Amino acid sequence: MEPRPVPEALARRAARADEVEDLVALLLDHAEGPREAAAAVAETLAVACLGDNHLWQDLQLGSRAELSALMTWWFPALVRKNSADMKWKKFLYKQLCEREQLFVCKAPSCAVCCDHALCFGPEDGARRAVAAVA
Repeated sequence: MEPRPVPEALARRAARADEVEDLVALLLDHAEGPREAAAAVAETLAVACLGDNHLWQDLQLGSRAELSALMTWWFPALVRKNSADMKWKKFLYKQLCEREQLFVCKAPSCAVCCDHALCFGPEDGARRAVAAVA
């Protein structure tokens, strides 16, 4: 049996298609490995970015370490860019903003930002919302 996307994810994908396409393009610009497989992984990551929890949780992975291993395998150039170990979802959106020369952060650098802990703090296993799996 082939896995099917959760209906909620499909609805989010449809409502925010441009955002998903931007995320997929960012990921593919930094991808390694077979293009078709990288595109499937990029699409999955991009749609998961639309979720309400940490990216690793929205992907239904066991930990952030598992997500980091996935990122290292498929998108090593992005891993190298994330040298400060920013949370992956925040990092990807920050990359999109920088790509478009949009700077919406509250401070000139992450080190002096009042939201530093939100972007770089630990990620526990607590979920904000639990989605039903179809």
